[in-house]
Amino acid sequence: MALVLKVPTTIIRGRGNFEAVNGHRRWDKVVFRKRVSMSMAVRMSSTSMQYLDKPSELKQNAIMVNGCTGKMGKAVVEAAVSAGLHVVPVSFSSSEVSGKTVQVGGKEIQVYGPSDRENILASTFDEYPNLVVVDYTVPAAVNDNSDLYCKVGVPFVMGTTGGDRERLYKTVQDSNVYAVISPQMGKQVVAFLAAMEIMAEQFPGAFSGYSLLVYLYFFHVLFFMQRTVMESHQAGKVDTSGTAKAVISCFQKLGVSFESDQMHMIRDPEQQLEMVGVPEEHLSGHAFHVYNLTSPDKTVSFEFQHNVCGRSIYAEGTIDAAIFLAQKVRSKAEKRIYNMIDVLREGNMR
Repeated sequence: MALVLKVPTTIIRGRGNFEAVNGHRRWDKVVFRKRVSMSMAVRMSSTSMQYLDKPSELKQNAIMVNGCTGKMGKAVVEAAVSAGLHVVPVSFSSSEVSGKTVQVGGKEIQVYGPSDRENILASTFDEYPNLVVVDYTVPAAVNDNSDLYCKVGVPFVMGTTGGDRERLYKTVQDSNVYAVISPQMGKQVVAFLAAMEIMAEQFPGAFSGYSLLVYLYFFHVLFFMQRTVMESHQAGKVDTSGTAKAVISCFQKLGVSFESDQMHMIRDPEQQLEMVGVPEEHLSGHAFHVYNLTSPDKTVSFEFQHNVCGRSIYAEGTIDAAIFLAQKVRSKAEKRIYNMIDVLREGNMR
């Protein structure tokens, strides 16, 4: 008997410790075999949550997108414009593009480099007291940027992964500012992670003895990697998958033995096309994850898969987080670190 549970996010990383895992690229062996399975597909919508804000109130929400010259930053600006938010014409980026005016989402945005950031942010916050900053820069800038946001006291959404996360959380907690911190902004993926965490907490050891496997399908040929997780992102992704790390942590709580060096990361575009099946038009922006659990006697198999093409799911989730944070500020809610679980609960996944 082989039971396969597949959970794809169509169109096709609770505060969590979503840190990166380094892995080795290796293939153990190739196995050809027939497999009878029962599939259960759950399709998840990536549409934005509907908030209770009146249109006039929504337009009062001001958002500053740092890293707007990057692909993810551009997607967030476009999603903000689509949602009716006011995108302030200021953004922080690298020194290479400092001083330039860029066109993003039909908006002209002045880009500033590392120097004079504090004065620029403080004056922007004075001009837009309802400002929420969104950060999609680079991992190396996470801590310096968060230090700045906390010093000025501006609410912010940290979508950038990497950096010293322990320092990040401590800085925000000590500064007592509003923040949403999550390395995974895709609402449906976050919901899947939450379900995994609930299962791990309520049924620890349920999969004791199971091995973690990966299956890649290519022209009906089954590629098999014993005790390995396959994770594929665009070649330009700087850090490894925090989402995969979070799922693996849940599997470990469920009794599965798995070491971090068994993570298999695929960044080569040719392998992504031929072995993973990433659509060519999405090579520059995708996140494919496949996890397979197999019983000791090989008679039972559970497969979990979430494949995302493009950046809209993350951009929409980020805007939901920014609107959520603006609501918390207006209602004078507790100043603390929120996460995407809080955002999902507030919007009831609508």
